[in-house]
Amino acid sequence: LDVAGLQRILSERLAGSGDQIWGAILASAKVGGIAVLGWITTVLLIPIVLFYLLLDWHVLMGHLENSVPRRWIGRVSVLAQEVDALLAQYLRGQLLVMLVLSAYYSGALALCGFDVAVPVGIITGLLVFIPYLGFGLGLILALIAAVLQFDGMQGLVAVASVYGVGQIIESFFLTPRLVGERIGLHPLAVIFALLAFGQLFGFVGVLLALPASAIVSVALKHLRAHYLDSRFYTRL
Repeated sequence: LDVAGLQRILSERLAGSGDQIWGAILASAKVGGIAVLGWITTVLLIPIVLFYLLLDWHVLMGHLENSVPRRWIGRVSVLAQEVDALLAQYLRGQLLVMLVLSAYYSGALALCGFDVAVPVGIITGLLVFIPYLGFGLGLILALIAAVLQFDGMQGLVAVASVYGVGQIIESFFLTPRLVGERIGLHPLAVIFALLAFGQLFGFVGVLLALPASAIVSVALKHLRAHYLDSRFYTRL
């Protein structure tokens, strides 16, 4: 076996393909960077859009109300009031989830010996309203803290355990119970809505899945009531 010959051939091949490998790495980094920038842009635009929407909310509602046919105005007003109440319940539930997770991550990281447990835990809890991205940013902060404070794998294992349990608690217990039940959605419906909207509309779909599902459920309830009161149903 000519070891020296094999080493020479391997070195020549690697030297020849080095530019290609480096080019592939740069291309992957470029694509990933564009995706991250897109996420950050979306996150930054959402509060700006919400601010101006809330600022002119009464004007927009007035225009919409004037556009509704007069014979439907009563039913549409009731529908709008129910949707408004549901969205308020959604926001209250989401705030509760954020508070509970802030306390959980702060306490769990403190028990694991992290010096920056409270700020990292609070940031992670407050960012959970941004699906995936918020959890990911909190995880990155915790991993950086673990690398800087601990030697070996102790800190990394602690972070993986704390954040793994936190994700399970959020996805299967807190969000279905504190958010889903407040807006009249079954816990399984909450999980299904998040998966379906995420698959169809990506990041924005996951962000809007629960409020959109609540609005659809109110609309379907009113359609059913209208159908049950209709001549078509009563004469069957």
